Amino acid sequence: MSDALPVSDTLKQSIGRYGIWSVALRSEDPSGRTELAEAAAELEQLGYGAVWLGGSSAARHAVPLVEATSTLTVGTSIQSIWQYEATESAAAFADVESGHPGRFVLGLGVSHAKLAEQYRRPYSALVAYLDALDKAGVPAERRVLAALGPRTLELARDRSAGSIPYLVTAEHTARAREILGETPLLAPELKVVLEADPTRARALARDYLAMYLALPNYTNNFLRNGFTEDDLKDGGSDRLVDAVYAWGDDEAIRTRIDTFFDAGADHVALQVVDGGSDRNALPREAWRRLASLLA
Repeated sequence: MSDALPVSDTLKQSIGRYGIWSVALRSEDPSGRTELAEAAAELEQLGYGAVWLGGSSAARHAVPLVEATSTLTVGTSIQSIWQYEATESAAAFADVESGHPGRFVLGLGVSHAKLAEQYRRPYSALVAYLDALDKAGVPAERRVLAALGPRTLELARDRSAGSIPYLVTAEHTARAREILGETPLLAPELKVVLEADPTRARALARDYLAMYLALPNYTNNFLRNGFTEDDLKDGGSDRLVDAVYAWGDDEAIRTRIDTFFDAGADHVALQVVDGGSDRNALPREAWRRLASLLA
């Protein structure tokens, strides 16, 4: 009998408990290429097991980070199925895989009607996209879905390695685990504000949260999970902000992150929100502080 781990367990081991979610790490600015590589190498040294690239990223955005590291897993979070054709995604996956086996994970999602002009029947489109990836030879165990609702979570369970839901609560994580079952990966994203003052922390959180509260996929998910229309007003109620952010002193932040693990997460993708105006800036000092409080 083989002693090899199941593929899902292998992925869980490779990414560990903590990862970093970042839009800035997908930058294509040539002038920042050196810092990008240095930042990726430092994240690996700090003990993060994975980097998740925001902003409808693609395999090409992962390549500089994979090349700069030796063990770090790099995933897209979340590649829009409307922006990249399945055949294009499959070819890019194969290119990265040939040079760096096992280091790249293809994270997929349906984006939002306001952001994708061709947005129609998103669930059916996602199924068709997965069919095309199957035909092109992209292994199900090397792709994950940004699943929020029950039906898409079931699809993630049946057609991928698991789910990487964005902007969710610990309560959603518990429900997702029930749907996924024990084996599939569950790696929710969680925003972190390294600020202990409640007024300032929540103000920073609301400034960033506001753009997501204009997207029905997220607001409908909140309503499905016990929040009300009042919770969605004025940048989000305290109850909503506190549910989708970790903020406070070190102990409070650790405790909030742990609630996601207690709810069934295998891995948490941590996104530092610092109120900076430049989303392409790399918050390296904040990543260091976060690593120290997680140690």
